[in-house]
Amino acid sequence: MTVLDVVSAVLLTAGALAVLTGAVGLLRFPDFYTRIHAAGITDSAGAGLILLGLLLRVDAWSTAVRLLIIVLFLALTGPTATHSLAHAARRDGVQMWQEGDPRR
Repeated sequence: MTVLDVVSAVLLTAGALAVLTGAVGLLRFPDFYTRIHAAGITDSAGAGLILLGLLLRVDAWSTAVRLLIIVLFLALTGPTATHSLAHAARRDGVQMWQEGDPRR
């Protein structure tokens, strides 16, 4: 096993853990704003780490370039989409969860 394989395995594992924690957050967090934060972490960190881990395992340059384009696309659009959704929810009057709120 080479150093490249170990680094790739670490990135893939970290990405899988980020996706798992984001999924748990989507199920457990009490309101829209905290859930959208969990979704943003899943999108940005989880998918980004998984794609970088896969990038270290490819043989063809064309595949590597495609993976890099996907990583850049996710890095640009994920936070923008999360911000837009949170801004629209705030504008429409979606309230933040407060301590003692009966929703949780």
